Amino acid sequence: MIKSMTGYGRREAAWPGGSVAVEIRSVNHRHCEIFIRLPKGLSALEEGLKRTIQSRCQRGRIEATVSLFGRVEGEKRVSLDRSLAKQYYAGLQALKTGLRISGQVDLALLAGFREIFVLSEAPLDDRRLGRKVSRLVTGALTDLDGMRRREGRTLAQDIAQRLKLVRRTAQAIEARAPDSVREHCERMQARIAQLSGAEQLDPNRMAQELALYADRCDVTEELTRLGSHGAQFDATLTSREPVGRTLDFLLQEMGREVNTVGSKANDAEIAGHVVRLKSEMEKIREQVQNIE
Repeated sequence: MIKSMTGYGRREAAWPGGSVAVEIRSVNHRHCEIFIRLPKGLSALEEGLKRTIQSRCQRGRIEATVSLFGRVEGEKRVSLDRSLAKQYYAGLQALKTGLRISGQVDLALLAGFREIFVLSEAPLDDRRLGRKVSRLVTGALTDLDGMRRREGRTLAQDIAQRLKLVRRTAQAIEARAPDSVREHCERMQARIAQLSGAEQLDPNRMAQELALYADRCDVTEELTRLGSHGAQFDATLTSREPVGRTLDFLLQEMGREVNTVGSKANDAEIAGHVVRLKSEMEKIREQVQNIE
């Protein structure tokens, strides 16, 4: 069964000092793009999590966010930039001497320059936390995949109903086409007879021209190919593999056949059927854009 590219999954678990949560969202995209937001201390997990997501999602824009709540965080560290402190001290001494001002360049003064002290967060090196996040990602992916499958079933049902209407409309065109050609040939004969008056026309030449016109207006091949593409479309909808690109290609081919039918058939009734075909196929195209 086909899958949608739109979905959402979330898992959360307790952890000493707080909790850990994973959210995964996916939307339409021609290719597979994965974006992962991790706390600084867990950045080493990014590549592994990307591989896990790629194994479950073939297409779409997927955003995964890992959040830590409570006191689940790395140890804070303060480091001193000695080189910068020396430059500040030398600069202040030079300023004091050059301007001949009083005062001491002491620790209290240097402490006012915040750039000298660098606050950093030590990496979260707890491997158990990394394994916990990986399990939560797997669970969130299961939820995401379930939502994508449910929406995929809804899309498949809607598309199947519209394909039935496409087939019925194509059958109506097929039934109307012979009468359309015959009626147009009769109108042409009557018009030619009216214009020629008493002048005798070659009946063989007349029959030849009318046969050529009938052949140019014949839409049998286009309707046959349209039916073949529709059958392939039906079969593809039941595939377990990602088929979004295949369905899009088949829909393009069906559109070409419908356009050719519209240009060849010089008939108001058939033109109305072609408009309905195009309308339904455009609705199918909108649905196909969301299929993985």
